[in-house]
Amino acid sequence: MTDHVRTFPAVSPDPGVTRQVLADAPELMVVSFRFEKDAKGALHNHPHVQSTYVESGRFRFTLSGEDFEVGPGDSFVIPSGAEHGCVCLEPGQLVDCFTPRRDDFL
Repeated sequence: MTDHVRTFPAVSPDPGVTRQVLADAPELMVVSFRFEKDAKGALHNHPHVQSTYVESGRFRFTLSGEDFEVGPGDSFVIPSGAEHGCVCLEPGQLVDCFTPRRDDFL
């Protein structure tokens, strides 16, 4: 089974943010994002459907022009093409799943 396990490097796409791919297949990708307080995930969009699970911390998200706060245990889906981003209010970790895989993260 270990021949199916890949290790991906952690990268810093933005100040105070660390991203690490946890698993991938052409149809699905799981990614961990760690945020320091006040770090931002800039507003952006992509063709992938994304689900976000808040492992820890507190975040203010903007999704299609609406703001909301989330904390540990919360989860939500971001539709394909929807503009979204976040600000970290308390240091924490998000676990995102993308379908299909985000080849730009490889």
